[in-house]
Amino acid sequence: MPLGIIRRKDRRIGDEECRDLLRRGEYATLATVDAAGQPYATPLSYVHRDGGIYFHCALEGHKLDNLRHNPRACLSVVGGTEAFYGGGFSTVYESVVIFGTVREITDEAEKYAALYALAEKYLPEHMEHAEPDITKYGGRTLVFALTPETMTGKALRRK
Repeated sequence: MPLGIIRRKDRRIGDEECRDLLRRGEYATLATVDAAGQPYATPLSYVHRDGGIYFHCALEGHKLDNLRHNPRACLSVVGGTEAFYGGGFSTVYESVVIFGTVREITDEAEKYAALYALAEKYLPEHMEHAEPDITKYGGRTLVFALTPETMTGKALRRK
């Protein structure tokens, strides 16, 4: 996948480290733009699978309106942060930023698989409830996939 431009080349991490952070990441922030050009960023739970970033939302809302107006989006995930003083103020971190296009998942099997994967990521100890809850609430939930076009990762680690 093409890498985005990064100013601090000494902090760049490669595709595999980016994908690892996407798998391990707890939450992401999705940035979209509305019809008036106003940016909007919202935190969300997500799952990285089959080369895409899957997330869900309600049947209405600002994020949904923006995506229907313009499917281009930017997603960021930050992990492993820790502030420290080592002769100056700094923060250990790892991050990945992805630009891409978002599409609504309309195929029922793909939608189910994404919702199941979200349940498995966030509540693996309660998987006996996944299928009944997806069946019960799936009709009130939209699922989207962000297809990455560029991905940039960087990290500062203690030496």
